[in-house]
Amino acid sequence: MGFKVGLLGLGTVGTGIVQILQTPQGRHPILQRLELAAVGVRSLEKPRSVALDSGLLTTDLAAIVTHPEIDIVVEVIGGLEPARSLILKAIEHGKHVVTANKAVIARYGDEIFTAANDAGVYVMLEAAVAGGIPVIQPMKQSLGGNQIRSVTGILNGTTNYILTQMQESGGDFNAILAEAQRLGYAEADPTADIDGLDAGDKIAILASLAFGGRIKLDQVHREGIRHITAADITYADKLGFVIKLLAIAKATVDPSAGGVSPMEDPQMLDVRVHPTLVPKEHPLASVNDVFNAILIEADPLGQVMFFGPGAGAGPTASAVVADVINVAALIHAHPDADTQGYMHPLLACSHKHYSEIAPIAGIKTRFFTRLITHDHPGVIGSIGTAFGEHHVSLESIVQTDTQQDRAEIVVVTHHVQEGQFRQALDQIDRLAAVNCIDSVLRVL
Repeated sequence: MGFKVGLLGLGTVGTGIVQILQTPQGRHPILQRLELAAVGVRSLEKPRSVALDSGLLTTDLAAIVTHPEIDIVVEVIGGLEPARSLILKAIEHGKHVVTANKAVIARYGDEIFTAANDAGVYVMLEAAVAGGIPVIQPMKQSLGGNQIRSVTGILNGTTNYILTQMQESGGDFNAILAEAQRLGYAEADPTADIDGLDAGDKIAILASLAFGGRIKLDQVHREGIRHITAADITYADKLGFVIKLLAIAKATVDPSAGGVSPMEDPQMLDVRVHPTLVPKEHPLASVNDVFNAILIEADPLGQVMFFGPGAGAGPTASAVVADVINVAALIHAHPDADTQGYMHPLLACSHKHYSEIAPIAGIKTRFFTRLITHDHPGVIGSIGTAFGEHHVSLESIVQTDTQQDRAEIVVVTHHVQEGQFRQALDQIDRLAAVNCIDSVLRVL
């Protein structure tokens, strides 16, 4: 039994997919049953780095998703439209879909998966999060016997590269961003990466899988790394930390403490993206450059970390083809599934409710802040008093540098509710002795 694949997009990832499909030897035997039936491109004249029969290429992408003989549609064109419309049209015509498009899934996943469930087809998205790192299917299958407590990840290679280079060279953000753009690690418009939007899309997808509820993306706190300075990196290092852009998803009630899990009571999750001081001994602290990693804490497993390349032609194509193989294997095992309404419970998306996301002001975490003050007696005492009045417990408060009549004071807190911490900062900012609050970062 053969399976016909329609490919939407022949850019970097699409080319990698074609290369795998053209060389099935030594790979999974089901690849030899896959036939690339059509490839949708923007231009027929553009030079290609892979040899393809010109008859396979078309600019009519809609014709691919409605073609009666195509079994699986692979979408790697990226962006929101026409990707969303093409995916929905493919589902409407009974096609299984494999996508690497985290933006479409994060924003329109409810619409897409509802349509897929109604049509009895699969939408697979391993490549949408962390490139070639297999994490989606392990969360659906291998970790199925666990209660997931938290998912913490470095999910954007561009920002991780920039922060690593700032750590190693002592350089400033803007100079290293420009170098990353020159090397091709950052886009000409890096907004989605450096402002935390890309990582926000990805953690929304992982949170939905981990806790069994759909996520409203606009409720996910997303904060980028534009404001990180060389001084922040230096102080973090002195205190035993490195700075990483972390994507975090966890239950606000710890099941081990007697609370109910979000699977049983999907009322409140903590889902956020922001730069974070990570202790150097933490497993994520040593994940550098363009690599990604996802640390999952689960019961009874404990901690498990997935690590590898988070982008690129080879890694992303690897994840896409793995999804194609999974779908093809299901079609082979259940050729009459469409008429019988069978959906594999480990691959289908069945949850329909929305998880409530806790507002950032209610989240408890540790904080690092750096203050520039006048070098007057009693300054540290007045700062400590302001924190105490808002129930902010301090782990440390030290004066680190004095120049002329100005002093630099670094504070690290214990876990505190963010709203209370921000209220304390507002009061401190109004103190006559405080010149400015130079930096505020969360601590893992």
